[in-house]
Amino acid sequence: MPAQMLHHVNKSYHHHNYGHAHHMDELKQRFIVSIVVTIPILLFSPMLQMWFGFTIDFPYRDLLTFMLSTLIYFYGGWPFLTAMIKEIKSRRPGMMTLVSMAISVAYFYSAIALLISGEKSFFWELATLIDIMLIGHYIEAKSISGASNTLEELIRLIPKKAMRFTHEEKLEEVEVSQLKQGDDILIHPGENIPADSEVIKGEGMVDEALLTGESKPLYKSPQSFVFMGSTNIDGSLRVRITKSGESSYLSQIITLIKELQKSRSHTQDLANRAAGWLFYAALLTGAVTLSAWSILSSFEDAILQMVTVLIIACPHALGLAVPLVVAISTSMAAKNGILIRNRDAFEKLHKIDVICFDKTGTLTEGKLAVSTVVAMADEKNLLYFAASLEQHSEHSIAQAIVHYAQSQKITLATADEFSAIPGVGARAKIDNHIIMIGGTQLLAKESLQIPQKLLPYDRHEATKVWIAIDGILSGVILLTDMIRQSSAEAIDTIRSMGITTYMFTGDNNEVAADIAKKTGVDHYEAELLPDIKLHRIQALKESGKIVAMVGDGINDAPALLGADIGIAIGAGTDIAIESADIVLTKSDLLGVVDAITLSRQTYRKMLENLWWASGYNIIAIPLAAGVLAKWDILISPALGAILMSASTVIVAANAQLLKKVRLQ
Repeated sequence: MPAQMLHHVNKSYHHHNYGHAHHMDELKQRFIVSIVVTIPILLFSPMLQMWFGFTIDFPYRDLLTFMLSTLIYFYGGWPFLTAMIKEIKSRRPGMMTLVSMAISVAYFYSAIALLISGEKSFFWELATLIDIMLIGHYIEAKSISGASNTLEELIRLIPKKAMRFTHEEKLEEVEVSQLKQGDDILIHPGENIPADSEVIKGEGMVDEALLTGESKPLYKSPQSFVFMGSTNIDGSLRVRITKSGESSYLSQIITLIKELQKSRSHTQDLANRAAGWLFYAALLTGAVTLSAWSILSSFEDAILQMVTVLIIACPHALGLAVPLVVAISTSMAAKNGILIRNRDAFEKLHKIDVICFDKTGTLTEGKLAVSTVVAMADEKNLLYFAASLEQHSEHSIAQAIVHYAQSQKITLATADEFSAIPGVGARAKIDNHIIMIGGTQLLAKESLQIPQKLLPYDRHEATKVWIAIDGILSGVILLTDMIRQSSAEAIDTIRSMGITTYMFTGDNNEVAADIAKKTGVDHYEAELLPDIKLHRIQALKESGKIVAMVGDGINDAPALLGADIGIAIGAGTDIAIESADIVLTKSDLLGVVDAITLSRQTYRKMLENLWWASGYNIIAIPLAAGVLAKWDILISPALGAILMSASTVIVAANAQLLKKVRLQ
């Protein structure tokens, strides 16, 4: 049952979230214990006593130091040691192997030096290294946990109970998992909606902000659609379920976010490969350092500098550099109505050269609206008669005229003797006048002559509705596919980003030219069939351009699939569009601008983090190896641990700055 699947998604998420929280608590506990044990190790260290001018000496002090270091090595270092075993078994040594190697070399060398020869030991360096590694991992785990808040917020939107109407029209409380398509349920003010539904009775405002990114509450009335997880602000609504379970809008968003947060990107693969290269580079540099210092100095110094090299080279921050940015960008995108279906395509969006737009439903609203009213006498009077007649029709053109009249504050009259004329229009008696309304067929059927004033509009490309009053042609209403309010602003912003814009449409050249002029697109082509649109996109790609295509996701499927990045724009009911890489839940082209902006900033943060995570090695590894030892410039293991962990903290903080990016 679909709703049961959604329950499974909810349950599996909370199981995963519990596991992550438990992991954080464990790291925190190990860090606290380790830091407490580290204090006496530091106090007992002869080197630190010399630095700070104090002395603590008693029998078996060194043995106690060894026992405390053994505790911190096995307890504090356990997460790294167990992870190293997994890496070695999978034959993919990485950062955990380097961490474990560094602390193991420090521990076992110090134990041997202390128990056999009484030489210098590095227990305090071992303890501080483990402490810093633990706090670094804890910060990483906490940062990633914070980046998943959007998913948790979405899941919390799913109510557990619902009030369902029985066949006897009585209300019964049921589990949401029992709901099925066709059920009628009652939504009280303040309640979350448990399934995608159509409003049957009632009206009120509904908040869909967390789902679609639409900040303003939306007015809902009979025949309006509402989505699972949205909040009914005021007014009781009786709704009929159209979708539930995994087919619901909210469930699909949850699934997309879960998949994207687990997905691996091209940049993330680059980071993982870099960690592998760094492992072998560290082994080679460590071996060279050990050999060189053994020859030029002492074996103790050689071990010390080799351990330092391994600490510096540890690619701990690389494991955080890309995944954290991915998690944050995915959550930000979802909050702003941008659903990413293909991570590689989203990353590629930052470097597009060309973006192509469909016209109908993309640059335009995709539905007819009144653009012009031309009357022989009074325009408001003409609109009064036309809308009073059309209010009896369910046709989209009729509804557009009625809607326009209402927006002009015109009070409609009751139409008597209404009759539809199939293929022509309609007629009725209003205020003792015979009103007829229709298209070109009406003129021929009623032998109506077009007055000189109206002749120019007969040649107009818009949809025309003629109105006759008492047998005389009295005016015409023109309806066009209205340009979206955001289209011109979005096109202008995209062009300012250095991206060339195209419009591909199947409409005629005159309409296309008008839309192109009003929106400001650089180039346009008209009267194109879907396969020709695809050919145009392929030609742009063959010329070396990286091409994005924006369409409604249904009629433009070939072009969306053929482009480097396909972006579907549409309402939530189109969320399952399979042909698009990115889906915009709001019918607003500024979402395209947001997607490009977020892609560019995401890529920038990834590169910055990769540099912070590994770039410092260029300087630190040679210093740890001792290339400037002649001038007494060396990096100790403790300082190496601090530098490496500082890199991790910087990477985490830098990723969080992505949240500061301002979108439209």
